[in-house]
Amino acid sequence: MEHKNELTIPAILAKSAELYENRNALGFYDSPALSYRQLKDKTDQIAAFLADRGIVHGDRVAILSENSPHWGVAYLAVTSMGAVAVPILTDFSPTEIHHVLRHSEAKAVFVSEKLYGKIDEASFDQLKTRILIDDFSVIKPDTSKDKLRRLIAEGSHELRKIKAMALKWLGRIPSQVQSEDLASIIYTSGTTGHSKGVMLTHGNLVSDVLATTRLVDVNCEDRLLSLLPLAHVYECTLGLITSLMKGASVSYVHKPPTAAVLLPALRAVQPTFVLSVPLIIEKMVRAKVFPALRGKALIRMACAVPALRKMVIRKAGAKIRAAFGGKLNMFCIGGAALAPDVEDFLIEAGFPYCIGYGLTETAPLVTGTKPFETRPRSAGRPLEGVEIRIADPDPKTGEGEIQLRGPMIMKGYYKDPEKTAEAFSDGWLKTGDLGCLDADGFLYIKGRSKNVIIGPSGENIYPKVIESVINRTDSVQESLVFEEQGRLVARIHLNYEALDAFFSEKKWSASQIREHIRRLLEDIKAKVNEGVASFSRLSRVIEQTEPFEKTPTQKIKRYLYVERTIDGEGAISV
Repeated sequence: MEHKNELTIPAILAKSAELYENRNALGFYDSPALSYRQLKDKTDQIAAFLADRGIVHGDRVAILSENSPHWGVAYLAVTSMGAVAVPILTDFSPTEIHHVLRHSEAKAVFVSEKLYGKIDEASFDQLKTRILIDDFSVIKPDTSKDKLRRLIAEGSHELRKIKAMALKWLGRIPSQVQSEDLASIIYTSGTTGHSKGVMLTHGNLVSDVLATTRLVDVNCEDRLLSLLPLAHVYECTLGLITSLMKGASVSYVHKPPTAAVLLPALRAVQPTFVLSVPLIIEKMVRAKVFPALRGKALIRMACAVPALRKMVIRKAGAKIRAAFGGKLNMFCIGGAALAPDVEDFLIEAGFPYCIGYGLTETAPLVTGTKPFETRPRSAGRPLEGVEIRIADPDPKTGEGEIQLRGPMIMKGYYKDPEKTAEAFSDGWLKTGDLGCLDADGFLYIKGRSKNVIIGPSGENIYPKVIESVINRTDSVQESLVFEEQGRLVARIHLNYEALDAFFSEKKWSASQIREHIRRLLEDIKAKVNEGVASFSRLSRVIEQTEPFEKTPTQKIKRYLYVERTIDGEGAISV
């Protein structure tokens, strides 16, 4: 076991700067990257500046920015000096952001120009320092969004760069950081509508990184293209800190990762591993692969012959790997359940995917597998140091609440001892997730305990299971199942891109289109009800005309729709 003083973020940075001094650390995919030595030097500069501004051990410093190399620099500077980083999700509303800044009592904030408008007009008594993360310059108090944009455009000296201001403080030694010190407070968006500040120590985060690197091989030859928000612990721990510990290079894109943005980045970086949520690979497989396999008679005939099918499916898998740059060794999936039909394809195609499970409260990873060691529908086995128990298991199925112990478990919820106490039982973290373990220790997630629906004869009905059946239909993009007055109801967001192309070809009127959608929904309901148990049959299907609102890990915010009493403008219900 490592000495506790080595279980800190500054210890990782110092060691990596020595071992991988001239290797690329962080950068935009189309620009020169910071080397590990440059990253360490820049981090020291920013930490020295924060010390000059009165930031001391334990003070909270917020980061409100899109992904960039400077996000990592800011995070490392804050945590290396013993202060506490407060990453804020960029899709939080101004009201939510203001709550986080006030609740955390942040004394400084790193903010991008693009997001500055979410805080420029608000007043925060304790927030004394605002830093433009784009170039590490200081924003004077009472600077409006428009004025900031003008100062940037003019290259005004009013925006003083930190580098020059911090030089005289570089000799100042930051306070010694211990593994039990708080490193970060992460305010979750969650799917319940209530944001809580999860307190993670240096020991929590580094323990998770160490356990992860003992499971999968990451080394200084690896390249990661970052797709997920750094403000989420998944990308921050497994993408940023893990890469830095092992000397890997991390590349970022300038805009949200749409296909048009990603394609040139994937060609340039040729990543060896990627962190993803299921939706990314599901969209690709359902949009490109499944229609091709089902569309041409010759391919359908080939797939009916086992030897030819293997060849066809493997070729399709190779094309997906090529789309990710051609060098991919590990495609990591987490944050939500992977659709069964997509997982079956990935297995058959020999695609190097692996699945893990965890929570913000667990820093995050607690189970996982290596590529090609996955089991269908499983979230893998416990990482080293993780204990799992199934509380109050059902005698027939073995399913119960998943509870966890291990060095990566959070310290608690910030300023909320009551919710912290509620989250634990005899020292075990109560996840709120339902699951079971097989004889080999593989964990199977069955759903959220609060989402389980009790059937008419006491049966456990898992919405995720029914949703997976609905989502197998080519015309469905995604769905959500819930209970309404004792009946099962599904909201279905259709594949409108494909439907629009179909309607354009047909040149149908609006009434003809609506009738087609009505029949389509009726067919979906009938086919689903044929394929599920009688107590899991749908009574009603509602067209979800707009995409579902989601969390950063692409989970649908169920509470927004389960409690809704209207179907939505123009929606069809059958």
